[in-house]
Amino acid sequence: MVGLLEQRLGLVLFERRANGLALTAAGTAYRTGLTPIFAELARLTEQIAGISGAQELTVGVGPTFAIRWLIPRLADFRREAPDVDVRITTGGAAAPFAEGWTCGIQLGRGPWPGLAAEPLFSADLLPVCSAGLAARLIVPADLGAATLLRVAHAPDDWPSWLAAAYLPGVEARGPLFEFYGQALQAATDGVGVALGIRPYIDDDLATGRLVAPFSLTVPKGMGWYLIFRDARRREPAFVAFRNWIERTARATAPGINAPGINAPGINAPGINAPVSSASAV
Repeated sequence: MVGLLEQRLGLVLFERRANGLALTAAGTAYRTGLTPIFAELARLTEQIAGISGAQELTVGVGPTFAIRWLIPRLADFRREAPDVDVRITTGGAAAPFAEGWTCGIQLGRGPWPGLAAEPLFSADLLPVCSAGLAARLIVPADLGAATLLRVAHAPDDWPSWLAAAYLPGVEARGPLFEFYGQALQAATDGVGVALGIRPYIDDDLATGRLVAPFSLTVPKGMGWYLIFRDARRREPAFVAFRNWIERTARATAPGINAPGINAPGINAPGINAPVSSASAV
């Protein structure tokens, strides 16, 4: 097969060696040109398979979003669309949109060139901790004596919230974690106060695993979006998932379990403001 191709091109694509084949300069150039063609062929094949009714769904999503929001609700989607073969792969903030994905869930501001984007959730920031630690946090200034847990890729989170709470003298210097999920687990275990991001914290707040000692929420300046290629818009598996996740996002109530939510001594504007809707951007 390779020999016939070389004969047709009039070029040597591979150098034959005792231990195998190695690409020549012409072979390397040919491979570089073929790569996007094969990628487009794969995309077109998946698109045609979708039109023919194939029920396969690959969702690119960050690990923390998957663990803390999507996977706990996946059984509900499976009951609604039992014929869809769901595949969850690493994506979101952790990786760019991949050719093989049906769709992705991304935290950002957009736009994403070549992709359609539809808003799912706001990304609001809210301090959370264990119930035992929350009982010692009467006013926001008490955070000055607390361990404030940080996330490496979100260095502006605590400064934004502390500025909104009028606490210029408080600085986050606690343990540094790679992911939000790790910081939230540490907060659950009583290590300190994490700055949670919606919707990661909603289930924990609803069950009491985490408590919000203060009600001030600060927009992160980004939103959660469902992103996809427009060519997939009518694929049956994607239509089912899109309808489900957008309806579920609208129904997600942010409810707060917050002792001290109306604590005396909190005079900063907005400190007791209502929590933003989870479906807003």
